[in-house]
Amino acid sequence: MSLGTSIEWTDATWNPVRGCSKVSPGCKHCYAERFAERFRGVPGHPFEQGFDVRLVPEKLPDPLRWKSPRKIFVNSMSDLFHDDIPDDYIASVCKVMEAADWHIFQILTKRHDRMSRLLSGPLRSFAMMPHIWWGVSVENRKHGLPRLRRLQQTHVAVRFLSIEPLLEDLGKIDLKGIAWAIVGGESGPGARLMEIEWVRSIQSQCERDAVPFFFKQWGGKRKGVAGRVLDGRTYDGFPEPIFVNSENFSGVAEPDALEPDFVPIEALVGA
Repeated sequence: MSLGTSIEWTDATWNPVRGCSKVSPGCKHCYAERFAERFRGVPGHPFEQGFDVRLVPEKLPDPLRWKSPRKIFVNSMSDLFHDDIPDDYIASVCKVMEAADWHIFQILTKRHDRMSRLLSGPLRSFAMMPHIWWGVSVENRKHGLPRLRRLQQTHVAVRFLSIEPLLEDLGKIDLKGIAWAIVGGESGPGARLMEIEWVRSIQSQCERDAVPFFFKQWGGKRKGVAGRVLDGRTYDGFPEPIFVNSENFSGVAEPDALEPDFVPIEALVGA
């Protein structure tokens, strides 16, 4: 089960899907692909199939087993709205998020059109749940800003932006309806540089519009060395209030206390 994570803005990751494919320049040096492909062909490994898209239904019940409320990044190793993921499977993921409403779920996509279409149609009952946050990646003006505009046009309770890797100056940004902005530079081999003025511009616009601003990292080949200090301080902005339904998680076992056997999703969410 995926609990601890090195991602600064979340507490846990949950991957009921594994694998993805590139759609824009922000994907060029994908950390998830780099990690997954290391294990292609290793018998029994979760990424034996590398970064090929595949469903992992045995992972669906995990958040229902986690007793303590936490922020959960959904599909850190994929994109929930990838074309190869059936609508009914996405609905199953949403049913788990609906039932596990003591957590905060953070869904991030580059497939903004499909997300908007489903949330405006068959998944609309999940769109306004305050513990489910819907976000898009914004790496540049050409690809990222249209995602931002489509997100703003989608009727959801909480909208957020992952402006990472930031690849250029975004200029003036319309932040209407945005609850949170995360900014970061690219990390790992071949990382593209991020200019400080690009970050300052976004931070000042977030401050102007009262949007919580989280500065994740400068990035680079060794992101730990570069750190995450901007102009002498760290920025850890986060949306408030955090929605927690404490009644729902009382008595639920922590994941490390559970048997590893698969629990049918129907038994947990009444699907």
